[in-house]
Amino acid sequence: MTDDNDDIDPHYPMRAQLRRAGMLRDLPLPGGNDGCNEPKQSTRKRASGRSRVLTIASFAFTASIAGFVALVFFTLPDLQRTLDTAQTDALSITVLDANGDEVGVRGRRTAPTVPLGEMPPYLVKAVLATEDRRFYEHNGFDPRGIARAMWTNLVSFDLVEGGSTITQQVAKNLYLDNSRTIWRKAQEALIAMWLENNLTKDEILTLYLNRIYMGAGNYGMDAAARYYFGKSVRDISLPEAAILAGLPKAPSRFSPTNDLERARARANQVLDRLVDAGSLSEKEVAGARANPAEVLARSADAGREYFVDWIAEEVRTLLPDATGRVIVRTTLDPRRQTAAEKAVGKALAESGAGRQVTQGALVALGPDGSVRAMVGGRSYVESQFNRATQAERQPGSAFKPIVYLAALKAGYTPDSPVTDEPVSMDGWTPRNASTRDWGTVSLATALANSINTITVQVGNRVGMDRIIGTARELGIDGPLPRNLSIVLGSAEVTLLELTSAYSAFGNAGKRATPYGIVSVEAENGETLYKHETVTAQAMTRTQAQDMTYMLHQVIMEGTGRSAALSGRLAAGKTGTSQDNRDAWFIGYTGNEVAGVWFGNDDNTPTDGAAGGNFAAIAWRNYMMAAESGMPPAPLPGAVRYRDAPLVSATSPRSGFFAELADLFNAAPKLDRRSSGGPAPDFRTGGRR
Repeated sequence: MTDDNDDIDPHYPMRAQLRRAGMLRDLPLPGGNDGCNEPKQSTRKRASGRSRVLTIASFAFTASIAGFVALVFFTLPDLQRTLDTAQTDALSITVLDANGDEVGVRGRRTAPTVPLGEMPPYLVKAVLATEDRRFYEHNGFDPRGIARAMWTNLVSFDLVEGGSTITQQVAKNLYLDNSRTIWRKAQEALIAMWLENNLTKDEILTLYLNRIYMGAGNYGMDAAARYYFGKSVRDISLPEAAILAGLPKAPSRFSPTNDLERARARANQVLDRLVDAGSLSEKEVAGARANPAEVLARSADAGREYFVDWIAEEVRTLLPDATGRVIVRTTLDPRRQTAAEKAVGKALAESGAGRQVTQGALVALGPDGSVRAMVGGRSYVESQFNRATQAERQPGSAFKPIVYLAALKAGYTPDSPVTDEPVSMDGWTPRNASTRDWGTVSLATALANSINTITVQVGNRVGMDRIIGTARELGIDGPLPRNLSIVLGSAEVTLLELTSAYSAFGNAGKRATPYGIVSVEAENGETLYKHETVTAQAMTRTQAQDMTYMLHQVIMEGTGRSAALSGRLAAGKTGTSQDNRDAWFIGYTGNEVAGVWFGNDDNTPTDGAAGGNFAAIAWRNYMMAAESGMPPAPLPGAVRYRDAPLVSATSPRSGFFAELADLFNAAPKLDRRSSGGPAPDFRTGGRR
């Protein structure tokens, strides 16, 4: 069978039909017009294009419907719940001192809702004239108002009038976050429509006036009035109302506590808007212009603000799920807090410039770990960084008591002989602050005079495991490298950490974790948290008294003599880091323990500021003020009665001579050299 007969192949009947169709397609049309098919092809292309457009349009319409449904589904169901609970969902922390007086608020500062009818009419008019003049005329959106606001702000080159309606602001501030997305704008529009259809205009305005953010953590006109003017919003004057009405658009910028003159200028703009809107006449606002509002005086450098910040963070840690307004009762002692602020301020004012010291901090604790005073820096307004709890600095010789406690645990006693001699370990050759050759002295004398070479030798013999373990038992939680240099205070610690560690020395060896919160209560009176002090035995009672004896010698005859308190027993230790970058003094009486630190935030060297001068003097000033009027408290171990010899007599001494004999017998005895030579030179020296 040949190819010519393929068209009659009975097995492939379709092949012939396909071949004929192809031949007919290839034949030229009569008249030679090959383009007559182009219109049909164009028609088919247009039809195909319209089909694609319709498909895309249909898809877009379906997607928009789905998006709108999703918008409604995710936005509307929670609106009523939010309307009922928005004021209580956010956490507002009111901090009270030990006397029950308010010292600060963190989070949302709110007040009970004030009905619209109880607010001064001129306040309502001022808000409407400034924020939404046509509030009672539009349905939630005001194109005319937006255009007018844009023109007014453009002409005045300032933020004079708002563009968003009050309804939009309620939707934005009450229900949404601060993100700037198309989805959020769509939600805002939907919520605004919902508010307009479900609430009356007066209800929307009441929501706005009671929940709008007014700066300094205040939400609502009443909370702001109480914060800025010390009165209810019901009692504010016209000039005060003008201040408040000018805040919602830019609360921080126009806050009267940040810049009173700027706030007053903004209030004048509000008065202008009142007159322009016809709400008040120029004669009616003249008095407010002539007598602008005054605000409550607030200390710009109040050290207690650092304490309030610390407490707020503690609340969030203890009660991460807490919402609403909570009342936090704390351990802050107002009298001691004032003494602490004055001590730090006086040191910086009198000696800061001369010593090139720009910052300081102080913290005071009770025997149970209660924080009685806290100053985190020179000025809270200038810097909110808390140098008492957040700054990690090298303590220098203030770390040495931890090393000496480890030595006591290893078998040393305050009288153990130790020798000042050159030390070199793996190329490290620590030297003393003074050039004096101390020779062989007691362990107590070595600590009192902060002899570096002896401290390094003792630390080497005791071992890093025991030193680090002792530090951990005293509450030092930060990194402690296994490097012998830490015995001289190279490891960084916070002031609160180190001060807490010293508290165990004067508390029979028991240490309690520092705390500032006594209790946390909900607004309905329910107790959410109550502190329970738990102590840990960090050392034996004897070791604690031995440490107190040695640290008392620091003040009596060593580097801490500037910290001596008239008529009171005290113990403590100086600390100065390399190049005088940090000056420390941590000390205690029978009533409390306090630590001070001075230095610079950029870690630059000071001009000779040291623990024995700058810090010790500030510590003494604090203690004298804090314990003024209080009877001296005993300090077990400061005077070693256990070393006094037994005295026998046929008739016991009494009166003045008995007291005199007890004093002589209680005085510590100095051991002579075993070689029988002269007594070692026990003159004081050194500066660390």
